[in-house]
Amino acid sequence: MDVAMTSTTQTVCPSCGGPVSEADRFCEACGAELSPSTPSTPALDTDTEPTVEIMTGTSPVGPCQSCGGVIGAEGYCETCGTKAAKVRDHYTEQPSPWVAGVCDRGIRHSRNEDALAIAADPEPGSRALLVVCDGVSSSLDSDVASLAASRAARDVLTAGHAQGLGTESSRSSAMVARLEAAADAANDAVLDNTSPDSPNPASCTFVATILEDGVLVAGNVGDSRAYWFPDEAEAVALTVDDSWAAELIATGISREEAESGPHAHAITRWLGKDAPDHTPRTTTLRVTGPGWILVCSDGLWNYCSEAAPLADLVRQTAAASGGDPMATASALVDWANAQGGQDNITVALARL
Repeated sequence: MDVAMTSTTQTVCPSCGGPVSEADRFCEACGAELSPSTPSTPALDTDTEPTVEIMTGTSPVGPCQSCGGVIGAEGYCETCGTKAAKVRDHYTEQPSPWVAGVCDRGIRHSRNEDALAIAADPEPGSRALLVVCDGVSSSLDSDVASLAASRAARDVLTAGHAQGLGTESSRSSAMVARLEAAADAANDAVLDNTSPDSPNPASCTFVATILEDGVLVAGNVGDSRAYWFPDEAEAVALTVDDSWAAELIATGISREEAESGPHAHAITRWLGKDAPDHTPRTTTLRVTGPGWILVCSDGLWNYCSEAAPLADLVRQTAAASGGDPMATASALVDWANAQGGQDNITVALARL
């Protein structure tokens, strides 16, 4: 495909959960007729509002990837008995050739509670919006809530292009305000997907970045992270975790000790009904050269936490992947799984 074209997005059949593309009129798995408005992830310059489908993760992808047989109601192939993959176990988004993301269940978890939602203009380095949410495993329906939250946030971010009063400082302030509004929408989406009488209400982390006209704004709630890795300058961690580990590090305890302790992944802020505060902490910087924006869940940074070595990993992986964002994100997910895959893994990249 010509790199100047927006990549064809892929979604799922509403009847069987099988993968389909925008060009398909019928599902190849079950033969169901597809609506012309089958949801997809559009580039930012489209004239229509993006449509969001919520993948609960309960529907298996069919047919059987091992033998082509029918997947039964219990999620196993009726011919060979192989357990079917679910739509939510592994999915990708690529709104433009220079922006891509991969969300994966990992190896150890039974379901994928991470979620990813991204958007971008076609022109490389122009405008990109990356959102990642990580459902809290101990809460109910966190997989549904995290996906709803990430996509609600993306919809808010795509709705406007902050100009401020014409100065860079006012434009940055407007971008921060929009990111905070996106976090509000994400929190509302979590509440909408939480049962009123739930004994353990759904909750998730939140991290988002906005790149517009050389200004990069990042904000987070919880321990999902954003980084800026310039090609010829020092790597920058754009976010600070809301976690017990981060508080220990602030007191002088080494990062290695804090992030390997028994409460290393206990977060102190989150989105959800019982959240103490969901206003993201934000940072803003001017991007002046080529590099990578990385937004990820702890499924990746668990194995490479500090900015400098993680930047080296991204650069080396990108070099081995021909500099392609989708291939690089996929390879980083594969790398995390090779380290043990003990958590869900989400990697979103923008190449400037």
